[in-house]
Amino acid sequence: MKNLLTQMLFMLTFLLIVHPVCSAADVIVPINAINTSPVNFDGKEVLLRGVAKNPTRLPMIDLKSYMLEDASGEIMVLTESDLPRMNEEITVRVRIKSLAIIKGEALGLAAIEMERYEQQQEI
Repeated sequence: MKNLLTQMLFMLTFLLIVHPVCSAADVIVPINAINTSPVNFDGKEVLLRGVAKNPTRLPMIDLKSYMLEDASGEIMVLTESDLPRMNEEITVRVRIKSLAIIKGEALGLAAIEMERYEQQQEI
């Protein structure tokens, strides 16, 4: 009994220390879902996973962006952090924003990066 209690405490401690990046409630949203129904996501935080591509940095106005691409599509991600490594898969928590939505079509659709989780590289 004492051994079982010790094992359970060890597992609980392990889970609290080495918890996953995202909780079970977090769901990766396909980028195409945002692109096809921007009104459903405008102003909301979502989790995206994809490959970072096409970095842009405009230091005069402190703007950094990259395209995040998954199997379903791509979306522009604006960030205040350093640009991620290109052509590597990342997971990001973003807030979806549009300059305007007219008749269901988004103008200036972008994802504002809130938090980034870079994938661990296997050695």
